[in-house]
Amino acid sequence: MELEHRFDLPVGVDQAWATLTDVGIVAECFPGAHLEKVEGDTFTGSLKFKAGPLRLTYKGTARFVEKNAAAHTATLEATGTEGPGSTGTVMVTAVAKPLSPNMTQVDVVTTLSLTGRPAQFGRPLMVEIGNRHIGQFADAVSTKLVGRGTGGAELVDVENPDTIAAARREQALHRGDDSGQYVRRVTGDRSAAHRSGDGRLSSLLTTALPAALVFVGVILLRKLLRKDAAPAAPADS
Repeated sequence: MELEHRFDLPVGVDQAWATLTDVGIVAECFPGAHLEKVEGDTFTGSLKFKAGPLRLTYKGTARFVEKNAAAHTATLEATGTEGPGSTGTVMVTAVAKPLSPNMTQVDVVTTLSLTGRPAQFGRPLMVEIGNRHIGQFADAVSTKLVGRGTGGAELVDVENPDTIAAARREQALHRGDDSGQYVRRVTGDRSAAHRSGDGRLSSLLTTALPAALVFVGVILLRKLLRKDAAPAAPADS
């Protein structure tokens, strides 16, 4: 599942971005998070949260896979386990945009994948959990910066990963030389048939073959109509 949230921080964009990429502050402000060890951009810890009647604790590692100070963009990837057979993977991308010298808009996209017991949660419950935690996090960060909350976070969009993958595969058919590589990245297909050269062939067949079939069908239909319309030959006397 992919969730997109938005909230504002009443500080300049440089200060907001520096705060959002400070591991200690993030762990302190995110509800249920406990930081154990930090080594550069990689850290270990745990996250506790309630999901319906269940109280879950994930333990694992996280790391910043991207931090771009010029673009004020950061991407965090985390993996954890919650008992045998229950795993969680999350990727969070945050983009800070200046609205004014003392106001910054933060867009947060969270892509979440779960296995085991938590995977049985319904979509509405997962959205509720995401809204609650991101909203509390936004208020906690704002309070730490200026002494007051920011009013929570706005849920901008919710996407199903299957829908996203299908849309990207459809787009990949029209990307020319890159189509095979793009499909392989989305679907995980490792076969050589999806390389860029075969991608061009696939795209050509997808667009040209239906048109050729229609053309042949029209020609055959015309011949049949002409045959039916031709006058009958006179009978021999």
